[in-house]
Amino acid sequence: MLFLAGGLVVWFAVYGQLLSFARLVTYDVLGLGRGTHLGEAVEFFIYDTPKVLMLLVLVVFGVGILRSFFTPERTRKILAGRSEAAGNVLAALLGIVTPFCTCSAVPLFMGFVAAGVPLGVTLSFLIAAPMVNEVAVVLLYGLLGWKVAALYMGTGLAIAVLAGWIIGRLRMERYVEDWVTQTTQPAAGLMLEARMSWEGRISYAIGAVRDIVGKVWPYVVLGIAVGAGIHGYVPEGVLASVMGKEAWWSVPAAVVLGIPMYSNAAGIIPVVQALLGKGAALGTVLAFMMAVIALSLPEAVILRRVLKMPLILTFFGVVGCGILIVGFLFNMLI
Repeated sequence: MLFLAGGLVVWFAVYGQLLSFARLVTYDVLGLGRGTHLGEAVEFFIYDTPKVLMLLVLVVFGVGILRSFFTPERTRKILAGRSEAAGNVLAALLGIVTPFCTCSAVPLFMGFVAAGVPLGVTLSFLIAAPMVNEVAVVLLYGLLGWKVAALYMGTGLAIAVLAGWIIGRLRMERYVEDWVTQTTQPAAGLMLEARMSWEGRISYAIGAVRDIVGKVWPYVVLGIAVGAGIHGYVPEGVLASVMGKEAWWSVPAAVVLGIPMYSNAAGIIPVVQALLGKGAALGTVLAFMMAVIALSLPEAVILRRVLKMPLILTFFGVVGCGILIVGFLFNMLI
């Protein structure tokens, strides 16, 4: 614990000097001109790369401690037996703090069905888990402030709850693959809960940092490089005209563009930061981000193992409509 406390002190000390370091390297060491396209792009990259990675390490460790209390078996037990309306809300909230992503869809879906969790409640969980995750919320808070982070989390939860409730009302259980509905035991991937000591939880969190940050850092660097290019070279007028409030078609275009551009939250948020900095409308950028994270072609391929095509199309259609509403609403209000 003393080691962790000392590490936090060092973390905050280093974090507070990142901007000065980026300007020193960009303008004094590399000799780039202030106000030039290349200088602004390089400063953005050198500043945001360690900033985002440091935020990522901190939040993954902290949530790793929290996640050690939410095993798949415990999550399944919490959702089992809930009424549908309350279950949708609870499932969406659990989706934020539980360690599951799209890749976990098949074993989770089987376990939820075996436990008698309603279809709509299960889908609320599967929407919220990748879209409203702790990495996205904390990185948005660190890069764009608490208002944008709160808007993202609130609207993402609303989409997950309402989409799950709507699909539940449509009674589409017949479009679940037959082999899934015949499952009578939880999936093999759902391990029984084991009590952990605090030493074990800290070890689990450190392992989560190694695993998650080790996997996503190339996407983070790539996203920051794209954001740096936008920040340094794309004129503000171009993005304001293409992704601004006045272009009514910008929100649906952003959603369509985001679906094949599969990425995780850590990789897409630096791009979001650069788009907003160049005059893109908040609603359009949020719609783009949500489509990239929550509606992806790899997700459709994975879900096809447990869902029939009419349910997958309904799932994408309902979530997509929710994202469109969010985009148009925030473009009108903000």
